[in-house]
Amino acid sequence: MTDPGTGPALDGCRIDAVDVHAFEVPTDGPGGREQDGTLEWDSTTMVLVRVHAAGRTGIGYTYGDVSAAAFLSGTLAPLLEGADPSSPPALWELMGRHVRNAGRPGVGAMAVSAADIALWDLKARLLHVPLVRLLPSYHDRVPVYGSGGFTNYPADRLAGQLAGWAGQGIGRVKLKTSRDPAADPVRLSAVREAIGDGVELFADANGALGRKEALYWAHRFHEQWDVRWFEEPVSSADVEGLALLRERGPARLEIAAGEYAYTTRDFVNLVDGGAVDCLQADVTRCGGITGVLEVAGLAAARHLDLSAHCAPAVSAHAFCAVRRLRHLEYFHDHVRFESLVFDGTLPPEAGALRPDTGRPGLGLDVKWADAEPHRVHGQRPGAHRTTGRGR
Repeated sequence: MTDPGTGPALDGCRIDAVDVHAFEVPTDGPGGREQDGTLEWDSTTMVLVRVHAAGRTGIGYTYGDVSAAAFLSGTLAPLLEGADPSSPPALWELMGRHVRNAGRPGVGAMAVSAADIALWDLKARLLHVPLVRLLPSYHDRVPVYGSGGFTNYPADRLAGQLAGWAGQGIGRVKLKTSRDPAADPVRLSAVREAIGDGVELFADANGALGRKEALYWAHRFHEQWDVRWFEEPVSSADVEGLALLRERGPARLEIAAGEYAYTTRDFVNLVDGGAVDCLQADVTRCGGITGVLEVAGLAAARHLDLSAHCAPAVSAHAFCAVRRLRHLEYFHDHVRFESLVFDGTLPPEAGALRPDTGRPGLGLDVKWADAEPHRVHGQRPGAHRTTGRGR
């Protein structure tokens, strides 16, 4: 096996081409919709980028608006074509400079994230090693928690979904709350009865509450249903509000945020503001794998654990390189999506995802025939048609 870092596979290697795709899959919630504390949606969109060099192809992706695909195609792909793929962080820095005037947070960061993931995957494939072995890994697996429990689920589906994860040996489960706070006691009681006392229960308000309301529910969640994790009880932009919840909420109820942090400074603001007991990061939003490595260093330096937000197929590799690793959100929508479009996704084993070290890179291959009916941008490799909506 070639030694990671440098080697004959990278000597004189250049990126031949970059292609970009986007797919949109309807949700399977009641009436085809899902809800959390602040949002309702009827589909999930994945923007997929492939980077090619020396007969190998790296895959990266992000979840967000299809406009990220246009940004990748028009702004980032031309930067990468002809570039040396041996150092993804150097190309990450280059892309970061070129998104400055377009807006670094949001779509810009998500596009860079997808490209960075593809570059790391490509380098690992060129060196014929699994990505987890190329990264400076501390772990060989990432613990998960089941996540879904949307606010528009009827009680039987809500309880059945979370109990199903518990039955698979996943020791932590999360439901969405706070869209209609008056309805939450019935929902929480149904879930707690279904999962029993031996499974940790998490709640996610998605920033739906005000400070005083959130403080009230923090105490009630913990005292009545033994909720141990309260994610974004107030908006993640309200750093002072999150800090207030940490200071005045139950001692054994952790406050979490970070999924909407796009730049390193966003994470610094949360940490310096005393806003979180556990920091979160989304590899498909925060600058890809290179971004996660930066955030991991920040978390370690501040003695905070880091939890992975969603995108399990990538996060299972990337977060093995996080020293203060807590766990990974095994999110219902992303599990469905990745199982549909990729071969090589990982099932939980004993409550964790273990990267497949028998396959190079992320170990993923696109199932084009299954993905194609859901296309909304780009064209299938080898096809000849006008770019546009595919259905």
